[in-house]
Amino acid sequence: MARPLTKDTHLIFENNNEKLVEELPIENPVLTSTRSCQKQLSDLVTLNVDAVRLAAVYIHNKMLAETYIPSTWRSQPLHLNPPMPYQPEHSGTRQTLDWIFLVSSLNFSFWSEYEDGQRFGVEWKRSWESNDRHVWTGYWSLLAAINRALDNKIPITDPSFYASSIRCPDELIAQIFMPHKDSKEQIPLLVDRIRIMREVGQTLCANFEGSYQGLLRRFHEIYAGQGTALQLVEMVVEFFPSFRDQTRLESQTIFFWKRAQILVAETWAAFYPDPGLTTKHPFFPHGVHDLTMFADYRVPQILHHLQVITYSPAVVAALEAGKLLPSGSREEIAIRSASILAVDAIRNEVVRLSLGGDRDVEALNSVMIDFWLWEMAKRIECGSENITDVSTTTILSPHRTRSIWY
Repeated sequence: MARPLTKDTHLIFENNNEKLVEELPIENPVLTSTRSCQKQLSDLVTLNVDAVRLAAVYIHNKMLAETYIPSTWRSQPLHLNPPMPYQPEHSGTRQTLDWIFLVSSLNFSFWSEYEDGQRFGVEWKRSWESNDRHVWTGYWSLLAAINRALDNKIPITDPSFYASSIRCPDELIAQIFMPHKDSKEQIPLLVDRIRIMREVGQTLCANFEGSYQGLLRRFHEIYAGQGTALQLVEMVVEFFPSFRDQTRLESQTIFFWKRAQILVAETWAAFYPDPGLTTKHPFFPHGVHDLTMFADYRVPQILHHLQVITYSPAVVAALEAGKLLPSGSREEIAIRSASILAVDAIRNEVVRLSLGGDRDVEALNSVMIDFWLWEMAKRIECGSENITDVSTTTILSPHRTRSIWY
């Protein structure tokens, strides 16, 4: 029978059997810090406990119906998949890991004031296997630009390449992110993206054998192959300042660590063993249950739509007016914090609903719920799907914060 997590214990799963392990790290500081600040921000955003239960039932049933599992990551058309089963010496393993690291380094700020057809978009194939062309926008535009460069034999995911302003000059990076001819804007924050590529590339080369695979090797040496997902997040945040997504509220530090956590989560999902295999995960033997959701601008939008979080009239007015919320403002911290607590509450309820069933318990974490909510939000945005069978409120525009953090 499942027991709730506490600060001193951690629930993990091995081959669908739960174990309570005392020596694993205490609660994620993202969860601890956002929980402690939320009361100070309840005049802006609140959590609706009744809606959490209803949303959890809806999400639980939808994920079951869709067979939404960790390895679903490899079905996304623009993802660069690794060789499976896991082969550490295969060149494709390093290539996928370096691809994930670069994508996670640049996974921020894709919202636009332009309509579809005019916003930043990148033309590339519909998938690695297709020759049909498509203009990708939002997060997908980042993947399309990187994949297009690889298709053109530009080794853009190689840290030793993009760390060097000689081998990979700024002008080449700008060319890699060249928008579609109908776009009215360039990719947002291009100068910051170039700076981050130099920073993370040079750090990987100086400390980790020039690859994300080298960082993972060091991580496994330090923790004797038993390191947790949270410990890897903390290692990334320690070595890479551009992943250090945290802010201050009065005298308290609030941790979000969006891109550091999604880096670890994408690594977990990309290399998750195929269904039916009893093989342990090659990087995360304890799963990713110690990670939170990834506090961005898209998941809060659907959480509000589901009425799980409620905005004050002032926040609603700001979103409806398209007002820019500065990074670190009370409103922005309130939205991100409430979203983290909301998904954690949904996760706890989904776990309760799944007790006694035959569901793969590895899917019962905030990572998978975040992935599913983000994809549902994108389907709603493009008009291909609507939420039914649960009460919703009018969907608002996502909050607008121009930032390297998300």
